[in-house]
Amino acid sequence: MTITVVGAGPGGLALARVLHVNGIDAVVYEREPSRGARGQGGMLDLHSGTGQRALREAGLIDRFRAVARGEGQDLRLLEPDGTLLLQEDTPDDAPLERPEVDRADLRDLLLDSLPAHTVRWGHEFASAGDGLLHFADGGSAAYDLLVGADGANSRVRALLTDARPAHTGQNVVELVIPDIDRTHPDLAAMVGRGNYWVLGDGRSLSAQRNGDGCVRVGLSFYHCAGDWFATSGIPFGDPHAARLRLIEMFADWDPRFTALIAACDDTIVPRSITTLPVGLTWPSTPGVTLIGDAAHLMPPVGQGANMALLDGALLGLALAAHPDDLPGAVEEYEREMFERTAAAGRQSAQVQEVLSSPDASQRMLAFFRPG
Repeated sequence: MTITVVGAGPGGLALARVLHVNGIDAVVYEREPSRGARGQGGMLDLHSGTGQRALREAGLIDRFRAVARGEGQDLRLLEPDGTLLLQEDTPDDAPLERPEVDRADLRDLLLDSLPAHTVRWGHEFASAGDGLLHFADGGSAAYDLLVGADGANSRVRALLTDARPAHTGQNVVELVIPDIDRTHPDLAAMVGRGNYWVLGDGRSLSAQRNGDGCVRVGLSFYHCAGDWFATSGIPFGDPHAARLRLIEMFADWDPRFTALIAACDDTIVPRSITTLPVGLTWPSTPGVTLIGDAAHLMPPVGQGANMALLDGALLGLALAAHPDDLPGAVEEYEREMFERTAAAGRQSAQVQEVLSSPDASQRMLAFFRPG
C-alpha cells in the first residue's frame, strides 16, 4: 500500500514515524523547498497524555526529554496596571507534565528519526482524485491512502468537507526580542523562564522565553473584524513606526509592558486567528483522511499541536493494526479522533472566551487557582 501524507508538520511527521516503527513506508510531500527554508516559530507545550503520548508511541520520548525545557512550565500572570496575580516557578525535580519545546527542535527530532527519502521537499499539492496526487509543477504520484496534514488552510480538506476556517475576532501581532539576557537583562528577569501573561479588557500581552535565548511577544486584540489589520493604523511596512503605534495602543498599561514592545526587533508579523467549527465531522471516505489543523483547527491555547501529534500516532497505529483494511483503519481512527478533538475544541473555545472577556485576568486566575 502507498500511504501519502501532504504536509511535513508535527502531525504528518508523527504519522510517518509511527508507520516506520511498525515497518510501513510512507511518503510525505512538503511544499517548502527544504527543511531549513523558513523559521518554525516559537515554543510548544507538549502534554503528558497527548503530545508526549504520541512521542512514546513513536519511540522518541527520551530524545524529546533531552531537548524539552521543564522550566518553560513557569507562569506569571499580571493585570495591565502591573499587579502580579500569580507566579508559578517549576521545581527542578518537577515532572514534565507540560514542558516547552522549540518547534524547530521538535521538527528536527521527527525528521532525523525518518529515512532520508521519506520527505519529498518542494512538492506543492494541487489536487487529487482516483488514486492520483497532482502537484503544482505538473508532476503526479499514485496513492492508496492520502492523508491531509497540510494545516489550517488545507487543500486536501476540500475532498471531504466544505468547512472552511472562520475568523474568531482575535488578531495577534507577533514580535521578537533577540538575545534578551544580553540586550535587556532587566526585561529578561521580569519575563522569567517560561510564560508571562498580561490580560486586560479586549487586549492581552504574552511573552515567552524560547530555547534560543529570544523572547517572543504576542499582542492580542479581541472582538475585531476580519479586516482589522487594515484599519488598525499599524504601518507593518515600517517596523519602527509599527512599534510606536503598538506602544501607543498600550499606553494605558504599566510602562514595563510597553518597554517589552520597544525592545523588540524588526520582526513584526500580523496573524488573524481562525478556527474550524467545533465537532466537525465528515462521512468516512475510502482513500483520504485528515489530521491536525486540517481536521480541527482550534484557537492557539495549547491543544492544537498536541492533538496533531496524537492524530498522527493513532492513525499510524490503526494502519499498522489493519494493514489489509485501509478503509476500516481510517474509520476506526476517525471515530476516536472526532470524539477526542471535539472535547479539546470545546475546552479551547472556553479558554478563548475567558481570554477575550472584560475580567480576563481574574477569570484566568480562578482557572489556575480554583476555589
